[in-house]
Amino acid sequence: MPKSLDELQSLAKRIRREIIEMITDAGSGHPGGSLSAVELIVELYFDYMRIDPKNPKWPDRDRFILSKGHAAPVLYAVMAEAGYTPIDQLNTLRKLGSIYQGHPDVRFIPSLEASTGSLGEGLSLALGMGFAARMDASPTRIYCMLGDGEVQEGQIWEAAMAGAFHKLDNVVCIVDHNLIQLDGFVKDIMDIEPLADKWRAFGWHTIEVDGHEFPAIQDAYREAEATKGKPTCIVAHTIKGKGVSFMENNPKFHGTAPTPAEEQMALKELQ
Repeated sequence: MPKSLDELQSLAKRIRREIIEMITDAGSGHPGGSLSAVELIVELYFDYMRIDPKNPKWPDRDRFILSKGHAAPVLYAVMAEAGYTPIDQLNTLRKLGSIYQGHPDVRFIPSLEASTGSLGEGLSLALGMGFAARMDASPTRIYCMLGDGEVQEGQIWEAAMAGAFHKLDNVVCIVDHNLIQLDGFVKDIMDIEPLADKWRAFGWHTIEVDGHEFPAIQDAYREAEATKGKPTCIVAHTIKGKGVSFMENNPKFHGTAPTPAEEQMALKELQ
């Protein structure tokens, strides 16, 4: 798997192209939040997590849960590039019979850690896995990505209290803080600021990071692993629609597929 900065950046650009292509072919999907999460997930799968695509159920593997399951295209592209699933079927996204359903579903892709997309539930799943790993004396670490609109869900904060109370330092929550949710800007719908201070108040070691800079992301994951006695939350400042100028910071592209003409413009920018 590639580990140099140049290789990671090249891979991130290729995955962005795959996201655009698969959502355009489907005629539906969520490009904005898929594009904003690329570097954070690429770093985990290609440079940081202890995983083996040839042995996806290795008991001591690290685990990733995409709680914001509507961003499935980024996870599908990463898993395909990593060798878990077929790359040549990515453009069957959301089609009848495809393994690439609109939300991650373990019935179709057994190497997924969980079926997700019912917002608010992923962190609770991650904590359960963290408990199990601790009971088994396993080195497994669990990474869970939330959307910032998802953080409005009450279950997130119940889970946050539980994670800190039980000192689950093998769990890392990553908030893809791209400032936009389904209906518009998060600050206009139900403001979640001061977000990092809230996680700190709930007892989590909290790191703020540029979610598009690989060296900063690498440092954050290392700091999380070195933190003992409490779980870590990484508040990743990202740009919705990152990499495609007309999608960046544009609420329209939370859940709107590009037209064929927009696809060509996007792919040209991502060459």
